[in-house]
Amino acid sequence: MLKLGEKIIVVGDRYEQNLPVGEYGYIIAYDRNTDSVFEYIVRIPKANRQFYVSGEDVELEETLLSQEADRIEREALIDFALATRNEELFRRIMNGDEAAEPENEKEVQSREDFIRQVNLKAWI
Repeated sequence: MLKLGEKIIVVGDRYEQNLPVGEYGYIIAYDRNTDSVFEYIVRIPKANRQFYVSGEDVELEETLLSQEADRIEREALIDFALATRNEELFRRIMNGDEAAEPENEKEVQSREDFIRQVNLKAWI
C-alpha cells in the first residue's frame, strides 16, 4: 500500500475514467469503502482535480525511474558488447546474468555464426 503524500505516476486507465496517463500526482487519501474497486484518491495538479484510482493504475515515481535506468544500462551494455565483439558479455546480458556454462559442455561457435545469431535476434 502506498503512503499518503507519495508522488506517483498514472500508468493505466483500467476502468476508462479518462485518467491522464503519464502524468504525476500525489496520493491524498485512501478509499475505505469496501464495496469500491478504487484504492486511492489521487490529486493530479496538471488536471487540477482528484481521481479515484485502483492500485494497478498508479506506480511510484521512484520505481519507474529505477526501471528506466536499469533498461538503459542493459541497452548500453548490449551496445558495448556488440561494438567490442565481446561474446561472453553479450551472452551474460541476454541470458539475464545466469551462471556461465561449464567449459567442457560449451560448444564452439564460429565468429560468423555469432554475428548471424545477433542479426537474427535484432531482426526479430
